[in-house]
Amino acid sequence: MKKEITFTIKSLRFDEDYNPSENTRITTNFANLARGEKRQENLRNTLVMIDNRFNSLAHWDNPVGDRYSVELDIITAQLNINIAGKSDVFPVIEVLKTNIVDKKTHERFDGILGNNFSSYVRDYDFSVLLPEHNKNKSGFSLPDDFGVLHGDIFKRFINSDIYKEFFNKTPVICLSVSSKNTYYRTGNQHPVLGIEYQQDEPSLTDEYFAKMGLRARYFMPENSVAPLAFYFSGDLLSDYTNLELISTISTMETFQKIYRPEIYNANSAAGKQYQPSLNFQDYSLTRIVYDREERSQLAVEQGKFTEEHFIKPYQTVLKQWSAHSVL
Repeated sequence: MKKEITFTIKSLRFDEDYNPSENTRITTNFANLARGEKRQENLRNTLVMIDNRFNSLAHWDNPVGDRYSVELDIITAQLNINIAGKSDVFPVIEVLKTNIVDKKTHERFDGILGNNFSSYVRDYDFSVLLPEHNKNKSGFSLPDDFGVLHGDIFKRFINSDIYKEFFNKTPVICLSVSSKNTYYRTGNQHPVLGIEYQQDEPSLTDEYFAKMGLRARYFMPENSVAPLAFYFSGDLLSDYTNLELISTISTMETFQKIYRPEIYNANSAAGKQYQPSLNFQDYSLTRIVYDREERSQLAVEQGKFTEEHFIKPYQTVLKQWSAHSVL
């Protein structure tokens, strides 16, 4: 099935003139910003926040705090299905890739891929499959093979020839910590990632991402107020340069301040023992407009779209492909 199911990659610059394509998940953080009357102002302010945070972390040889700028590209991985004379294309993964511009030396460096990771299949798993599986049941449980197809799609993509043609390092996916878990400071501190935390038990997201071949570590960078969850497959501390790590921190901390201000724009920092909460009231809002309620509703719509146009039509084919894609 190697020739029947393949990947293609599309790239689009994310800047203040960005408009979401028809295939972009409208619940994706960066796409959500580019809607409505404040779209260009939202985008401009977000990019300024990212640059400012980058320079605050990359402070060496940067006395004015304006040496670096971050450029962002939207990377879309499409799954091409060619079965029995029928061809179809479905956007399975969409992420941001950072690019670092050094305005002092006029150099440009690759950053990290994986920021704002989004997936239609994950929408289906969490917004359609999981609720239906637990409907009218007294206890919570996971469906058989929950997350397996999604994980295999991700692993196949990362190990594909086209991925290796475009990118020379594996992704780092940076997310919010779970509001259901408690986090504890360790004695470990990284010069860029900051103070390391450990959680009391794995979250459902941890288990789901483990099927993608990823594991998590939790760090709170300098002048942050809450730890971030970093999902990776290699060695987070040695596989990436300081500037690469800063590009991910500055990008994802900015988005988290916008979308989860109760946690990441709180007015007090996490202590030695930390329980995140979206009900926390002592926080500040950014000047960026965002409708969180609408986003949760759209996730269900997109999950149903995935079921209708991807899961049901190709269920048998995908199951066979997934069974032979373990890497």
